[in-house]
Amino acid sequence: MDNRFILFGLHELEGVGWKTILQLLSRFPDPHVLFELSAAAIASKGIRTSIAEQIAARFTPTFIEQKLELYKKQAIQILTLLDEDYPSILKEIAQPPWVLYVKGNVSLLNGRLLGMVGTRTPTLYGKKIAEEWAAALSRAGFGIVSGLARGIDSKAHIGALQGKSKTVAVLGCAINQIYPRENALLYRNIEQEGVIISEYPIGTGMRPGMFPQRNRIIAGLSLGVTVVEAAEDSGSLITVEFAVDESRDVFAVPGPIDSNQSSGVHKLLKDGAKLVTRVDEIVEDYKHMLSAEEKGAMKKPVQTFSLTDEEGEIVRKLSNEPVSIDALLEDSQFTFGHLHAVLLSLVMKKAIKQLPGSTYILA
Repeated sequence: MDNRFILFGLHELEGVGWKTILQLLSRFPDPHVLFELSAAAIASKGIRTSIAEQIAARFTPTFIEQKLELYKKQAIQILTLLDEDYPSILKEIAQPPWVLYVKGNVSLLNGRLLGMVGTRTPTLYGKKIAEEWAAALSRAGFGIVSGLARGIDSKAHIGALQGKSKTVAVLGCAINQIYPRENALLYRNIEQEGVIISEYPIGTGMRPGMFPQRNRIIAGLSLGVTVVEAAEDSGSLITVEFAVDESRDVFAVPGPIDSNQSSGVHKLLKDGAKLVTRVDEIVEDYKHMLSAEEKGAMKKPVQTFSLTDEEGEIVRKLSNEPVSIDALLEDSQFTFGHLHAVLLSLVMKKAIKQLPGSTYILA
């Protein structure tokens, strides 16, 4: 049996974590012997007794084949640290995952990737920046890596799906779990057009420490990480810590000085993160990797549309701050029915966005 399957099998054993696998591989250079050794023989090499007993009792070629069949039935790909397709940049980090469980286009993992993270409760400003910048970077040839969380993560994924380079979602739970549930549709879209990965086997229960731990993968896959809105206690700053430890670039998008959602970002700037106010300032650091076509693509809008005179009139009355339909009605000469039709047309053209409470902003 190939060593990659043995590594996968060890990873599937309950209670066998990253350090235990490292210990096993260092104590048993030929891991095939683990199929034959007694618990006592395994424990004699310094392996914890409970783990040694589990290996002796359960670790067989049949166990591995059954696990492989389980993932095959669910269309989940297995990528081990021993595989040629394993992302080369991820091998550089201190604790690369032994196994990645993958749904989607696995080739994206070896593309040019940039991380984008931030608060789960962003302002309209943060949402707009995350989506627009992720779309521009994706068009320029950079896949966007994030964690499928609420807020900035979700907007980064949505924006990246609009470009050619798509997105990588790194889960803090097993590959067949969707968390938060509200991102079920986004999960499916990424599965079809991007790639979803997790280091946790099917059946792994969610624990608080799993989500911070996955942040090392977001940082490890990325050439650099951009932070769009984060409070000083934001979990997204854990990704920054990993990025710094792994010598990745850190970019910070400033916000209002009195905004709690930007307080963590402003601290990053004081600590030496690169201040960026335009997406091309990020690209500038990697322009040597881009073709002329990719540089031009970044400047193209996500979608072009033509507006009627009436639609243009309404667009000129909107900004990044919500405006109610009542205010628009009072500020225009339209009847309610006519205004509603114009607004609906603008929403369909993605020129504006409708928010709760019948309010509207520029898209």
